[in-house]
Amino acid sequence: MMSVSAAVDVLFLSFNCAKALIDVPVFAGHVENVFHTRATELPEIVVFSLQEIAPLSYAFIGGSFLNSYIHRFESALNLAAEQFSSPSQSSSSANDQQSQQKQTYSRIRFKNVGYTAIALFARESGRVHHVREAEVGFGAAEMGNKGAVGLRLEYHGEGGETTLTFVATHLAAMEWNLSKRNDNWASIMRCMTFGDPAQIKTGESDGDEQGLLLADETTLQDISIFNPASHLFVGGDLNYRISAESPAPGAAFPSMDADSEDYYPKFFERDQLTQERRAGRTMHGLTEEKVTFAPTYKYDVEDDGSEPVKWKFAAHRYPSWTDRILYLDLPPWVKAAGKKMHVRAYDSLPVLRTSDHRPVYLRVDVPLVGAAEMRAPEGVAEGKDDPRLRMPVEIDSGAWERREAAKRKEVMLGWSTLLWSTREGAVVVGTFLMATMGAYWFFFRA
Repeated sequence: MMSVSAAVDVLFLSFNCAKALIDVPVFAGHVENVFHTRATELPEIVVFSLQEIAPLSYAFIGGSFLNSYIHRFESALNLAAEQFSSPSQSSSSANDQQSQQKQTYSRIRFKNVGYTAIALFARESGRVHHVREAEVGFGAAEMGNKGAVGLRLEYHGEGGETTLTFVATHLAAMEWNLSKRNDNWASIMRCMTFGDPAQIKTGESDGDEQGLLLADETTLQDISIFNPASHLFVGGDLNYRISAESPAPGAAFPSMDADSEDYYPKFFERDQLTQERRAGRTMHGLTEEKVTFAPTYKYDVEDDGSEPVKWKFAAHRYPSWTDRILYLDLPPWVKAAGKKMHVRAYDSLPVLRTSDHRPVYLRVDVPLVGAAEMRAPEGVAEGKDDPRLRMPVEIDSGAWERREAAKRKEVMLGWSTLLWSTREGAVVVGTFLMATMGAYWFFFRA
């Protein structure tokens, strides 16, 4: 049996924020409940995958414009940890707790690609080393209105070390866009790298050209999401639905009533993600725990301020399990040594007033398996279903250069949107016009 010291306790939570600020005490209360689920201690690593984190102008400009959004998640996380550790304080006001809050979790890294962001927190920051970033946009002109952002880190625990890779993503929307969602995933595999693939020069040698080609392929795989020495987690608003068409009037919808003939588990048979994954068209090699929670989208929420939130499924969208978290299971040679991924929980949070999506989370004990043990032993044949042994696609050597160009477009679009469609922009434009008119009057009319 695997000892506790030989694993790292990871919580990966995904939430489509609907471009709105969260209610810190409410979100903290839900996260505290997650902490109590099949656990008596806080997770060591917490990762948030956040989609539609803020309005377009803020998301595309980034930087300090996102501070208030990520700060609320950080505050909620630490408030939840404080309430978990000190339940006697649960009767005091949330505002008092926030003001006196202990920082149980340190923010290690926050990064966004347009609307999509990832945030990494740790209880002991000194155990996290060599954090690297990767990103790809697959919106218009490869900008980040849809995209993916990833973090890779080395975790040094008491019982060993291991490498962890987390990918936060938001794939193409709409029922009929199934093939585009699969294409988005292919873009993640090809273009999202933790290093510039253009700097890996293939085949430039007067000597053993075949050996150099193989070495370059290995290096390219090492910077991909499928690094053979790393664990991999992918979570976000994957947008896979239960139908390729919008519902007709009177269509049967999933019910929350266990006695109903339309009880929601029945509808999971139509889940596009499960079908496409099993057919080898998306999420290559990844595993998902059994889905027992209700559809996570799309909710019409009543804004009457009551708790729990009153809601119903939106009539113009089939309720679907759009929000998911998957992972790359341990390779067979590691399992043969008696190690395994121990999933504590895979579930959704309650409906929140600020979004039409439910958050989902995965809590898992990840074995501290070193690089040498994770890599395939010599003589192991390539497996068509294991992307650690054979990449499903070729790495795009021009991806980094195109991403840099897309980021410049994002900033330009972000600033133009801010200036012409927000209150802050109106103030800036108005001030500029008044200053211009004043200068004109002073120099030409005085």
